Amino acid sequence: MVGRSPERTAAVAAELDGARTLTADFTRLDDVHRLAAQLADLPRIDVLANNAGASFARREVTVDGQERTFQVDHLAPYLLTRLLEPQLRAAAGRVVTTSSFVHWLGNTRRGHLAEGVQSPPPYVANRAYARAKWCNVLLTRELARRWAPEVTATCFDPGGVATSFGRSAGGVTGLVFRTPLVAFLRTPAQGADTLVWLATAEEGWRNGAHHAHRSPTFAVPSARDDVRAAELWELSARLVGLPT
Repeated sequence: MVGRSPERTAAVAAELDGARTLTADFTRLDDVHRLAAQLADLPRIDVLANNAGASFARREVTVDGQERTFQVDHLAPYLLTRLLEPQLRAAAGRVVTTSSFVHWLGNTRRGHLAEGVQSPPPYVANRAYARAKWCNVLLTRELARRWAPEVTATCFDPGGVATSFGRSAGGVTGLVFRTPLVAFLRTPAQGADTLVWLATAEEGWRNGAHHAHRSPTFAVPSARDDVRAAELWELSARLVGLPT
């Protein structure tokens, strides 16, 4: 079990018969490197679930010089995935990333990803989150292409889930999570259903694709653009100091 809060991560692990727990704050890329080093003793990783994410009401830059939503939702998971490549290849493993239907609002033009993904002012929380989720879908496509056939990559939309996820978010998202409207959202178990299916099912899913309700689903056309996908991979590698 990997989480940001030691107490909450330990509580979940206790429900799983004392699973090993590790913590990392994805606003710090040094934490991601430390986490990967702590996982180095694993000879194989069958499934890596990139489920960490956040939406923030105000624009802030991390200690690594990146816009915070972009780093937490995309750049840190990208780095962790790259660092765990040997164990994933050893297992012919799967990478499952939690994206969102809001990626449809996150398009960034070819040749302008470096500026767009950093959500320059004027900052809009919902737009920054949508762009980060768009990066999740786009990177899944490129990861599947680059690491096939040893490693497969999928992403999915969990739907609106009734957790504390959006309480710190701005815009409409934050409003929904801070009002009784949250009662109309999906339960955490319902939101996790497609993740579990992608992690375990032998068939029915498509490598490199976006999914919902245990089925492949449509992604915005720009998130199926191989030119943008390669550009995002190369940009992400430069930002975390890895070879492309």
